[in-house]
Amino acid sequence: MRIPTSSKGLLAHLLMWLTMFLIPRGALAQTPLLKPALPEPATPAVFAAFDKYEVVGLPAAHGMKDLDDFILSLVRNPAFSEKVNDIEVECGNSLYQPILDRYIAGEDVAFAEVRKVWRNTTQSMCGTSGFYEQFFPLVRAINQKLPPGRRLRVLAGDPPIDWDQVKNFQDILRFGVNRDASAASVMEKEVLAKHRTALMLYGTMHLMHGLEKNAVSIYEKDYRGVTFVISDLGYFDTDSSTLSGAVLAAWPIPSLARAAGTSLGDLDWGHFYPPPVIVNKDECVVHNEFPKSLQRPTRYLVDAFLYLGPQDLKLLEQMPGDVAVDVEYRMELRRREAVPGYPAVPAGTLEEDNQQLVKGAEHPVFIIPKQTRDPKAEKAAVQSCLDLKNHAH
Repeated sequence: MRIPTSSKGLLAHLLMWLTMFLIPRGALAQTPLLKPALPEPATPAVFAAFDKYEVVGLPAAHGMKDLDDFILSLVRNPAFSEKVNDIEVECGNSLYQPILDRYIAGEDVAFAEVRKVWRNTTQSMCGTSGFYEQFFPLVRAINQKLPPGRRLRVLAGDPPIDWDQVKNFQDILRFGVNRDASAASVMEKEVLAKHRTALMLYGTMHLMHGLEKNAVSIYEKDYRGVTFVISDLGYFDTDSSTLSGAVLAAWPIPSLARAAGTSLGDLDWGHFYPPPVIVNKDECVVHNEFPKSLQRPTRYLVDAFLYLGPQDLKLLEQMPGDVAVDVEYRMELRRREAVPGYPAVPAGTLEEDNQQLVKGAEHPVFIIPKQTRDPKAEKAAVQSCLDLKNHAH
């Protein structure tokens, strides 16, 4: 090996060899260098996104009160109606879109009629959501103060199922309950084809880029680059060495952190949520793992993360009192969940449910679970799969 003769060359040569010994093997190939996630005030950041994108997606109504409260504050902000035309919701049965349009427009519609929009979806959690009981009346009230050209429209994205006509799982199939396809179709026809803007309120898995057959990925085949997806931090542990609680404590509340080019966006989805329990429909066997499309950095899946305060101080949303005392409706929910093959976990008795409600009121603060698998729920899911196979035969 030839040794450089100049002192400057010798120093450079030694530094090169020292670097090779100090940097772990494989680290040299990690380019470009990732930056720390930089937070920015969330509300103006969300509104600014509408200047570049037709659709902004946010998760809603999945029990996280802080997240739902943030969305309500966005909608109440006077700047919202200047940026946004429509709001597409996961918890909205498209069968009732005409009733919803009349209600949101301020017409005289009985509340018992319009609440069918979110009480009669394919998802039981929609009917017990405190968020949607507030959301629809709020948008109606906002519209009454706006000129006709700026009034908001709410789009129901769930398939048009009529539960009065459902007696078995074959009846459910007749309504074509492909939830993601329904959400994508509504977005294409009512928003994108009309060159409007929309806030899309769905669970994060429906919003992600690049997932097979989820709502956003379906319409992105024809409308690429029009959607800005925002995720919450999920179960992200603030004790993580990647983004410590001390770092987050300095972030403004609420704040938005971009995923692209940052160490936060380089994490895989397993840092934010545990892998789901999936039942193989052919074998009715439980698998506990992410699909391959999720086994990659989150910057390919979402565009930004929303921080709403310390992870150990997040609040859970409670069931509204009018739903808790509505025995007839809660029994109807139990009837739906008992349909063989329906992908919901059968509940216990109504009395047991009430006991859980009372007990849950003692613990409104969300605690990141150490054990996320539920053997009882897995057994029920397997049985539901077996019931569906038997009915198919």
